[in-house]
Amino acid sequence: MPADHSATPGAARTGRPPRTSRAQILTAARTLIDRDGWQTLSMRRLAAELGTAPTTLYHHIRDKQDLLVQLLNDSADRLERPVLPTDPKQRILAAATVMHDGLAAAPWMVEVLTADAVLGDSALWMVEAMIDGAIDCGLTPEDAVHLYRTIWYYTVGEILVRANTIRHRPDPQPDYRQAVMGDTDRNSAWPRLAALAQWWPELTAQDTYATGLRAIVNGMLDAN
Repeated sequence: MPADHSATPGAARTGRPPRTSRAQILTAARTLIDRDGWQTLSMRRLAAELGTAPTTLYHHIRDKQDLLVQLLNDSADRLERPVLPTDPKQRILAAATVMHDGLAAAPWMVEVLTADAVLGDSALWMVEAMIDGAIDCGLTPEDAVHLYRTIWYYTVGEILVRANTIRHRPDPQPDYRQAVMGDTDRNSAWPRLAALAQWWPELTAQDTYATGLRAIVNGMLDAN
């Protein structure tokens, strides 16, 4: 996953042993994020959620950024790491799928990765597998990075669009786009869209990530 820098969990500080465990801190942080969003996360709010003093958290966490990194690493560590295929193309697809599925389960992580430029090093094996597979398919290291970045952009976009659609459209009523596309007075302007209007919600709700991923990988490998 892209990043400008990475961090590792801070060493515990000296002094009286902490009463709150790292696992409790991460669980409480996830609760806050699920409820209020990751942007509102702070050491003070986290301490209040745990019913402890902010200083207690610093036995485990350096600051908010370190907390986010630890959350990313913990989430990556929880993923089931498959035995990757020996075929390099299939290796790319398998690693990308694990990355997608892990992030899709918690879209806030995508927002953190794209907005805060942090990186959990527990997820680097997926990036390594994709770049290694691309090079084994005959791509130069530079083109392998380009392939990975294209997969990353596609994955991020797919997850964020789906998450925002679910978040902002709890009402099953047709949205403005559907109403315009299905307007019979305007059908002659865009007949293909008008013909598809009644099926548009169903079609756009389909999970086509795997199909798109294969198309990207096949296309970029064939082009080089």
